[in-house]
Amino acid sequence: MIFGRVADAKTRDHRPRFLRYTELLVYDRPARNQSVATSSRSLAKGTGSKMEVAPSVPIVSGEQKVDFMKLQNGSDIRGVAVDGVEGEPVTLTEPVTEAIASAFAAWLSDKKKNGRSHQLKISVGHDSRISAQKLQDAVTRGITGVGVEVIQYGLASTPAMFNSTLTPDDAASCPVDGSIMITASHLPFNRNGFKFFTSEGGLGKPDIKDILERAAEIHKNRSAGAKGSGTSASSSVKKVDYMSIYTSDLVKAVRKAAGNIEKPLEGFHIVVDAGNGAGGFFVAKVLEPLGAITSGSQFLKPDGLFPNHIPNPEDKEAMKAITQAVLNNKADLGIIFDTDVDRSAAVDFTGKEFNRNRLIALLSAIVLEEHPGTTIVTDSVTSDGLTTFIEQKLGGKHHRFKRGYKNVIDEAIRLNSIGEESHLAIETSGHGALKENHWLDDGAYLMVKLLNKLASARASGVGGGSKVLNDLVDGLEEPGFAAEVRIKINQNHPDLKGGSFWEYGEAVLQHLENTVDSDPKLSKAPVNYEGVRASGFGGWLLLRLSLHDPVLPLNLEAPSREDAVKLGLLVLAAIAEFPALDTSGLDKFVQG
Repeated sequence: MIFGRVADAKTRDHRPRFLRYTELLVYDRPARNQSVATSSRSLAKGTGSKMEVAPSVPIVSGEQKVDFMKLQNGSDIRGVAVDGVEGEPVTLTEPVTEAIASAFAAWLSDKKKNGRSHQLKISVGHDSRISAQKLQDAVTRGITGVGVEVIQYGLASTPAMFNSTLTPDDAASCPVDGSIMITASHLPFNRNGFKFFTSEGGLGKPDIKDILERAAEIHKNRSAGAKGSGTSASSSVKKVDYMSIYTSDLVKAVRKAAGNIEKPLEGFHIVVDAGNGAGGFFVAKVLEPLGAITSGSQFLKPDGLFPNHIPNPEDKEAMKAITQAVLNNKADLGIIFDTDVDRSAAVDFTGKEFNRNRLIALLSAIVLEEHPGTTIVTDSVTSDGLTTFIEQKLGGKHHRFKRGYKNVIDEAIRLNSIGEESHLAIETSGHGALKENHWLDDGAYLMVKLLNKLASARASGVGGGSKVLNDLVDGLEEPGFAAEVRIKINQNHPDLKGGSFWEYGEAVLQHLENTVDSDPKLSKAPVNYEGVRASGFGGWLLLRLSLHDPVLPLNLEAPSREDAVKLGLLVLAAIAEFPALDTSGLDKFVQG
């Protein structure tokens, strides 16, 4: 629980002391192009947009030992950056962050050493979290301290950070060699983390493991005061307004789709909900230059305490907020982003969501018009109705793969490499990547694809606002009922017999698979890449192991709740002999 009370954004003086202190620490920022003060939390000295780097903050003697490998979260790094939540000690301290940044610079240097003819440059950006500035300063010290140049973007989106490794723009010091985005997506205010990019895309799990191993060694040496282990080298820091460059490309894409009309969205009323994350730029830098009316847009101001709702397109309250904004303002379309803008969703003029299966269906329809017959790669929890829609209505191929946006994107890249054309990789979470956009999961670009459709329809004389989008998903069969139940594995239960939760979970899945094979009411999916998927009672079930946690998520879809309960009861009976499973959630579901 959080100690004390978190008040509305207008009454921050009433917040608990640790939050008021954090605000002073994090948001006492220098003005743009102003020098950064030389204090214990500053990183540079000088004036203008280029600065000389001050010495690193020394590691405090006796700092708690850090298990760097526990900071890995798949292809990201995540940890606790702000104190004040019971049972969640800070793990992303400034010295730890410096070590991680130095390790990435070293990893990048090794990767680029062949054929490199210039000093390495790394761009650094962040979302709206209250620990953002503190961590950006630490990241900058860690990088410049090993002789690598830093280009600071300030408040930015994750997709923009990747784009900075591709953009040819000498004035903006682009392309950079590598990029770091400071974000923890939609996680609570006290968390933060890092995503890393090169021109080849986001780093994978093995790369993150390598970086954390290097960081652990760097941190160990610095803690011990080993000679040559400090960050005494000097390099420069430059501030660049890269978001203006990134958004100008989005604007150009929509204008091009409409036949190079300057304001192709003129007359369209589009509202945006940024959830107080980093996505507020979309209103002033994308929609308004295209001529759209944006009144009624909400929560555009960055606020890392997220006082209105979680910035997450999968969150019911978040979707309710953008739906209400559309209806209240009689808008043609609503757009919602997650914190760092790598995910998005939309709402049509009637309040109907383009989210999860409906968003995938919509983008599949758009992409298959452009690339007939192409393969659409999705995660494992997409519906059977979506498969029918893609393959029978649209004439494409649905390749249902594993959970995890990186898994889905990498699978699409793999299919292309073996000759199977794929142009879209998308998760039900709202992570979507297109081949035409360098396989980057970019929530803003996904919405631009929708805007392109609106603009091109208008240019060709087709009216009706966002009805043109509704028409594209006509015929999609949607489930009458859908649910996800999470079954936890008690890692301390004696039934694990000293084994890992992963081994135990695999045993559970094998037992369920055997049950499905012997049950005439169920039909096992002929092609499946994750967990156990079976059809029955007019619907389907999928039980799988979480990518990172001791949890078995169970997804159920059926024509009715009663049919979903029948599927749930079959699963409950099958896993009853595994006492380390906490089935309380499933028990509650089947009991109604």
